[in-house]
Amino acid sequence: MLVVMQEGASEALIQKVIDRLIEDGFDVHRSTGIIHTVLGGVGGPAEFDTAVFEVLDGVKEVHRIVSPYKLASRAFRPHGTVVKVGGVEIGGGRVVVMAGPCSVESREQIERAADIVADGGAQVIRGGAFKPRSSPYSFQGLGEEGLKMLRAAADRRNLLVISEVMDSTQIPLLSAYADILQVGARNMQNFNLLRELGKIRKPVLLKRGISATIEELLLSAEYILSGGNYDVILCERGIRTFETYTRNTMDVSAIPVVKKLSHLPMVADPSHGTGRRDQVPPMARAAVAAGADGLLMEVHHDPDHALSDGAQSLKPDQYAGLMDQLRLIAPAVGRTL
Repeated sequence: MLVVMQEGASEALIQKVIDRLIEDGFDVHRSTGIIHTVLGGVGGPAEFDTAVFEVLDGVKEVHRIVSPYKLASRAFRPHGTVVKVGGVEIGGGRVVVMAGPCSVESREQIERAADIVADGGAQVIRGGAFKPRSSPYSFQGLGEEGLKMLRAAADRRNLLVISEVMDSTQIPLLSAYADILQVGARNMQNFNLLRELGKIRKPVLLKRGISATIEELLLSAEYILSGGNYDVILCERGIRTFETYTRNTMDVSAIPVVKKLSHLPMVADPSHGTGRRDQVPPMARAAVAAGADGLLMEVHHDPDHALSDGAQSLKPDQYAGLMDQLRLIAPAVGRTL
């Protein structure tokens, strides 16, 4: 249930409505917009009379939310959510670029990566310190040492850091070094992890699972939101289909669909979306044209010798050329880069 307060409703009136919602068994989530305060009532009795809340002082209107995801629904925040981190706004007028290698391999490699992505115009450097790999014999990452290298390289070039968290025990460590915690496709429905991420106050980027529907993605986001962490960024990274030419099938159509259904920012990962270096630029261009709030791309100074995901990592000149193209596309859809 959504309770929309009247414009200018006092804090005392808002608190009275919150108290009544709690009294009736609802968990209350507050969203303060430009004009109105919206109170989201989650849980509570299966049957309730909205008229009870409609007549309370300061209440403008009351709505039932029929979708299974309550807090991720666009109705909860019609104006949309802008995730602010370190001076960067994700979900605003600027397309935010997060770029870097799949994994931190060495100090020299990540320092070179920081220079490449910063010179190209990225605001965030990506890099994995813990890598979930299909084979147990593949490179698994450098752990905390890799995070230290990533943080140092980012600070030198005034970049933010995004890195993947694989289980709840890693949250404190990742939080100490990363500005944004990434939940990979394999963990999209790791509900214990999502619940723990709902307890922290640090932005979380949630990737769509390889076989997940859009509704399942939004329900996974609901786990984080219901814990009180509203700084959630969704990511389309390709889904598994019967096509074998590309690693995954990049579902560009998911971007406008999600932005219609949800208030959360939506970014795209064309690197994992295709698994092919030559397909990353066209999918990145398409994602920005479709309304993506940001891009998550893999860039490596020597991708042919990368320890992970080299085939889908852009070379420095490809990355620079793509950024120039995106600067032309973004204004056409009312954005900047």
